[in-house]
Formats: sequence, C-alpha cells, structure tokens
Amino acid sequence: MGKGEAGPVGQKLAIALAFGSSAAVMVLELVSLRLVAPYIGLTLETNTAVIGVALAAIATGAALGGKFADVVPPQRTLGPLILFGGALVMLILPVVRWTGQALANDMVFLVLAVTLFAPASLLAAVTPMVTKLRLSTLEQTGTVVGRLSAYATVGGIVGTVLTGFVFVATVPISTIILTLGAALVVVGAALTFLLRGVQAAVKPVALAVIGATLTVVAPRPCEVETAYHCARVVADPGREGGRTLYLDQLRHSYVDLDDPTYLEFEYIKNFAAAINGSWQAEKPLDVLHVGGGGLTMPRYLTATRPGSKHQVYEIDSAVVELDKKELGVRTGPDLAVTVQDGRLGVRSEATDSRDLVIMDAFSGQSVPWHLTTRELITDVRRVLRPDGIYLINVIDHGPTRFAKAEVRTLQAVFPYAAMIARKSGTGGNFVLIGSDRPIDVPAINSRLEPGMEILDQPSTDGPVLTDDFAPVDQLLTPYGQ
Repeated sequence: MGKGEAGPVGQKLAIALAFGSSAAVMVLELVSLRLVAPYIGLTLETNTAVIGVALAAIATGAALGGKFADVVPPQRTLGPLILFGGALVMLILPVVRWTGQALANDMVFLVLAVTLFAPASLLAAVTPMVTKLRLSTLEQTGTVVGRLSAYATVGGIVGTVLTGFVFVATVPISTIILTLGAALVVVGAALTFLLRGVQAAVKPVALAVIGATLTVVAPRPCEVETAYHCARVVADPGREGGRTLYLDQLRHSYVDLDDPTYLEFEYIKNFAAAINGSWQAEKPLDVLHVGGGGLTMPRYLTATRPGSKHQVYEIDSAVVELDKKELGVRTGPDLAVTVQDGRLGVRSEATDSRDLVIMDAFSGQSVPWHLTTRELITDVRRVLRPDGIYLINVIDHGPTRFAKAEVRTLQAVFPYAAMIARKSGTGGNFVLIGSDRPIDVPAINSRLEPGMEILDQPSTDGPVLTDDFAPVDQLLTPYGQ
C-alpha cells in the first residue's frame, strides 16, 4: 500500500474493479449495437445514438458515484452496485426482445437506451467509489486517481478489442450478455458478502435469476447470430420450394429451391430485365457479384445462361454457411464464393475480366458507404470489359437524395447511365445501370414488369460521392410512409 492510500479494498482489487467495470461498459455498448439491429437496422445514426447513450451513462455514473462516495461509505455500496448492475444486464435481452416484437422502431431504441443506460451508469460509478476507498489523505490523490483512471481506460480498451475481434465473432450475443451479467453478479455478490454480509446480496441475485429465466422464454429473432447480422431462413407457406433469407429486419433474398428461374423480389426482376435486355438469350457471362445473400442471381443466371461463371464476394461467412446448409448452395468451378469485403474483392479482380458486375450489398437499408463512391465505381469500370454492364441495387424513399447522389456518381465515371424505378415515384428499390456502351433502353423496357420504367441518363442534382465525402446514411431516407 502506498503512502496516502488505505481502506478495506487493496490496491490489486481496486485496479481489478476499475479495469473490469470499464471493460464491462464497453462490452455492453458494442453488443447493444447488434442487439438492436434486428429491429431498427444498423446505420451510422444507430451507432451514434448507442455510443451517445453509453457516454451519457459513463458521465452520469462517474458524477453520481463520486458524489455518493462522499455521502455514503463506499464499502457499503460498492458490492450491491456491481451486483445490481449485473442483475440489470441479465434483464437486457428479454426486455429488448419482447419490446422488439411489439413496438415501433423508435420505441425499441428508447427501450434499449433505458436498459443500457441503467447498468452502464452503475458500473461507471465503480471507479470513483474505489478511488474513495483507496484514499486516506490528500498527499497522493493525483497518484491514486491517475492510476485507477488509467487502468479503467485500459479496461475499456480491452473490452472493446475483445468484443469486436473475439466475442462477437465466436459466440452469440445472448451468450456474451448473459455471461457478462453472471460474472458481474458473482463479483458483486462476493463483495457484498465480504463487506456487508449475505443478506444484502439476496434481492439482486434473485433479480438476476429472473432475468436469466426470462431470457430463455423471450422471442429469438435469429436463427444464426453472425458477426454482422441476425440471420434466419423462413419457408414460404404459399410456395413449396420458396425460402426467404432475412438479415436483421429485412427480407434480403428469396429463392425457390425447385425453380432457380423464379424471381420474387421486384429489384431482382429488374436485374434480370437489364441483363436480358443487354445480351442475347442464353449467352454465358462472366459475372462478379458484390454481396451474396441467398445467391439468387447466380442461381438464375446459371439456369438461364448455361456456362456462366460467377465470383461472389460476401463479407459474412455465417451467411455463406447458412446458404449451404438451408438453401442448397454448392460452390464449384462455375460458382466461387469468397468471404471478403467487396471493395477488396473488386480491387483484386483482373482488368477487363468481367461482362457484368452486380452490386447488391447492404448494411440494413443502406449500401455500405465505401461501396458507393466514385473510386469504387472507377475500379468496377476497370474490371468490366468494354461492352460490360454495372448494376447497383439501392433503397431510398422520400426525396431520394441518396439514390440521386449515386446516379450522379455513376455518371461521373461511366459515359452511359440509366435508372430503373417505379412509375409511381414512391421510392423503394432503384436499379442503377452504368456502362461504356450505349444502354439498350427499349430492349430493357420491354422486359420490365408493369409499373416499372427505365430512365435513360436521368438528371440529378445530388453530390458526387467520394472516399473523402460519402454521407450515405445522412442522405438516405430508409423508410416510406
């Protein structure tokens, strides 16, 4: 014990508590992003809001923890503080899952904010209380405060790194939350017992047990919790071979296991119209797909254009495994699926090697920003043969500022561009086309479904998106009325 330090909590235990409580807050922050994604998506706004709630909780906990440490002896409150924090962590899963099934998107986030804020505030109060327990004089205040603050920061870093690189990639979110809650309950109960006696630990432990029990019976939105998505495959009751792949809250892909030529989604039909209006029937194509999903287009093109070869870049390995397990995907010489970020995949492709590049990658309602920029489209143009076609699927509503910006970005690279959209102008999916050769508008238009139209060289006043300026989430209006 250093001069000026004293109290019932030793230096090593104090460091461990400051380190562990800060690590726990960061674990909660990161897993909360994944926990809310199935209900409200995962956008820059979602990330910003969750981080803001976590920082507000840290500030509140630090302020109140320091204040109450001067009013109530910390040895009486430290154990119950951690114990109640752990019990509240155990309640996060059932509360968010039940409300996610019943409430609107904004209300789900409000519930998450409350359930994250409460335990994070309690855990953030640990460091000032431990600091109070380590001080007996003002002589070494700076040393004690600095040391514990430093270890708390290191704990936050370790919690962030382990969650992002290890925990989320290897175990389900539910396991992370329940394990964290249980660990906090055990530590809090032990401290409470040592400093206050067994009676003070009974109620918080009972609350934790209730939370764990409710988690078992709470609705589960996922079949597979991946590093990026909450994924599940749902059978279509109206079509025997129909299967829908859900990623988070969105219907991402639809396939018919018995008929690969059957296309369900509007934008997929628009893809097919653009392709079939650009090349003669049954001509085999060399195709690059950025974003795999349920691999609907590779199936369709293989069936309608025998001999076509496909390279798919899909960032989520668990989605690929789900495709193989439940959607009957078989890779081989004509279908290569590589688990890799699409931007890196495009960069690795040889010049003039593809007839067709299809961009169908999403994070929630939005195309990841680095797959929208002029630099990426320039690289796509390099990969395409002189008569090649680039197809992009984007979602937008309202003023469609993102769709307009992506059209303008496409026009900044390709001499010819077009857009397939609903005649009603109500938003939804837009299929954008870019090429170095004139686009056969009449041929494509004749293959479109009723209610759709192709706009040749659409005019737009949107910004050109670049690697330096691509505010995709701010431009996007993700939902219609």
